[in-house]
Amino acid sequence: MLGGVQIPHHKGAVGHSDADVLLHAICDALLGAAGLEDIGTHFPDTDPAYKGIDSKLLLEKTFLLIKEKAYHIINIDSTVCLQLPKIKRFIPQMKSCIASVLQMEKDAIGIKATTTEQMGFVGREEGVMAYATVLLEKTI
Repeated sequence: MLGGVQIPHHKGAVGHSDADVLLHAICDALLGAAGLEDIGTHFPDTDPAYKGIDSKLLLEKTFLLIKEKAYHIINIDSTVCLQLPKIKRFIPQMKSCIASVLQMEKDAIGIKATTTEQMGFVGREEGVMAYATVLLEKTI
């Protein structure tokens, strides 16, 4: 799973939830921008309630936390770092999924992909990384 979309590949991510690193990075960016603690504090991997959970639900719960603090999401920028698979063709679906969960325009969501030119654990296809930044506006 990446950005809420099932990406076909011969390898998959392993994690306590569905291991969607892009949605997790967006959750952390939202929580951090709102001055809240990180995703692991709100949805700990020690809690069986989150075992195998769909990361879209974590993003939805994060969105509710942001709204409780009277924040509105202006935009999201993200980068996924992986060697394979190539994900460019899935980016429109990811943007639509994220926009739907966060009740925002998909044009305000940036998703980019890059490789490490076969260096490190990402280059050896042993893992994937994702980074996200968000801009929030206080609505009160």
